[in-house]
Amino acid sequence: MTTPQILSFALIGAAIATFAWGRFRYDLVSLVVLLVGMAVGVVPVKDAFTGFTSDVVVIIATALIVSAAIAKSGVIESALRPILSRLHRLRVQVPVMAGATAILSILTKNVGALAILMPTALKLGRTEGSSVSALLMPMSFMSLLGGLVTLVGTSTNIIVSQVRQEETGHPFAMFDFAPVGLGLTLIGLVVVTFCWPLLPRRVGGGGLQEVVSTAAYSTEATIPDELPGDLKTIADLALDKDGVELVAIERADGTRTSANPSAPLRPGEVLVLEGDDDALSRLFDRLPLKQAHDEKDVEKATPKEEIRSVEAVVQPESPLIGTSAARARLQDRYGVKLLAIGRSSQRITERLREVTIRAGDVLLLQSGEEAMPDFLSQTGLLPLAERSVKLGNPRQRFGPIAILAVALVLVAFKVISIAAAFFGAAVLIVVIGSLTMREAYGALEPEVLVLIGALTPVSEAVRHTGGTDLIAHGMAHLLTGAPPMLVLGALMVTAMLCSPFLHNAPTVLVLGPIAVSVAKQLGLSPDPFLMAVATGSGCDFLSPVGHQCNTLVMGPGGYRFWDYARLGAPLSLMVIVVGTPLIALVWPLTAH
Repeated sequence: MTTPQILSFALIGAAIATFAWGRFRYDLVSLVVLLVGMAVGVVPVKDAFTGFTSDVVVIIATALIVSAAIAKSGVIESALRPILSRLHRLRVQVPVMAGATAILSILTKNVGALAILMPTALKLGRTEGSSVSALLMPMSFMSLLGGLVTLVGTSTNIIVSQVRQEETGHPFAMFDFAPVGLGLTLIGLVVVTFCWPLLPRRVGGGGLQEVVSTAAYSTEATIPDELPGDLKTIADLALDKDGVELVAIERADGTRTSANPSAPLRPGEVLVLEGDDDALSRLFDRLPLKQAHDEKDVEKATPKEEIRSVEAVVQPESPLIGTSAARARLQDRYGVKLLAIGRSSQRITERLREVTIRAGDVLLLQSGEEAMPDFLSQTGLLPLAERSVKLGNPRQRFGPIAILAVALVLVAFKVISIAAAFFGAAVLIVVIGSLTMREAYGALEPEVLVLIGALTPVSEAVRHTGGTDLIAHGMAHLLTGAPPMLVLGALMVTAMLCSPFLHNAPTVLVLGPIAVSVAKQLGLSPDPFLMAVATGSGCDFLSPVGHQCNTLVMGPGGYRFWDYARLGAPLSLMVIVVGTPLIALVWPLTAH
């Protein structure tokens, strides 16, 4: 083994170990690895930034913008509304919502498709006979399977297409993934339809705008200086009449006291309240209480700017974790108010500004619409629902759908490349006003784009130094004489096992070239092995951290880490047992 090979292996090994540790952000780790690679000479300086200019980054970024525009248009929710009114049982709700998510994931990036439909599912989960936890995980898993169908459905397909182009000179086309992806999606929908009862049943509890989750939501109210004569004690408020519970009282001097019904009402005291949106709305309409978070108004960049409220999930890598609204100075630094916090596993009794934020918390935030995208991007929050759509503007409602349809047709007939098609679609969406430039920037996921851009030259360094061929030679020696189908399945299982710890994108970057080399060593076609890597790395059903879709539903669904394996294990087994022969059938193992 040569020195460059040792260094390249050490870089990849260090990245994998740090990703698995989970102490640092994925994008920061990838940048440090790239820097070290340049410093030790493994990554040539002239090639160090080629990953950021690749078609992969362009396609992922523009697909996210298209998904955001479709989400804002509200067309999908409007199309589903007549169907949802007929769904009264979970055994029907689960396959319909999961199937709709899979279909939408075929056309847009899977995480965008899930974000579009989550508010609808959360509303549905509040109805009688439904459950948020029974709906969201099937939708997340079906978004992963639906994303396997087309090139733009998931970043793993885009990356594996680039690997094929580098190795063979020809990338995968837009719909080359469809035969395998559609087969797995259809069978996966059957598995989800029958296996969803394995999930924990938690009845949806609602949030402040009927779009949140089963988490208990807390907000605050201040007792005004003047009160009607019939309001003298806590009991006089009749909170139970509206379905609201008083959790704690904070005196004007900062001391806290229990919620004693006979306690007198004193001006300036803060009541920590818990309830759903309808209950709290009725309470504030009926009583002369002030919302305690209104210390100062949200600042607007222009007089015409609208105030916007957004529910967002705190991701595991968010810099807000471990801090509070007061310590983070949300309003002073970002111009954003924290209106409420939802947490599925614990009642919140502290003042909102003092609550220590955790991964999976759902935050209800308010700001001017121009400030919100930057804030969500900088703080690692995933929005659940956007502000209401402006009706009556056909360009904003149907424009994104029409533009996406034209782009897909042009790609299908090979008129233009996929990168050019989605780049053009993203630009036109902004031109017609479906998204502002600020909203388009906010739709991007910079941590994912940086992760891919930084690790691409590092993974190429492993190949250029001969490290990939070295690993492939060792694997080929071990697998000599084994049936090709077993080798194919082994690569798929390896990708599935690496994805929760290495993240799905780096898994493809590392295993893709190895898969090609193994195929060549065994005298087999590389295409089925690349498909196996793409499929395995795109199907993390066992953890909440391997894919953003699983992270997105963790807080709103009230899931714990091991809940994912309840439904994920049957789906993983299905992908291995069905996917391996299906890939071999569509993509023959023997080289032509």
